[in-house]
Amino acid sequence: MSMNKNTVLGWATFIMIFMGVLLVALAVFKYDEIAGYGFGAVGLGFFANAWVFNALKGRV
Repeated sequence: MSMNKNTVLGWATFIMIFMGVLLVALAVFKYDEIAGYGFGAVGLGFFANAWVFNALKGRV
């Protein structure tokens, strides 16, 4: 099975969504002080990057 550009972007989107959920979960459940805001912000950044990768599928 060869991986073309759309497959690579699909996997990258999946991994970034998984990492975003993981970071937001860390922010909500583990770090309830100031550090949680940083984890939450980085998690939202991962979601934004995943959204861009998903939008690029089929156009690259």
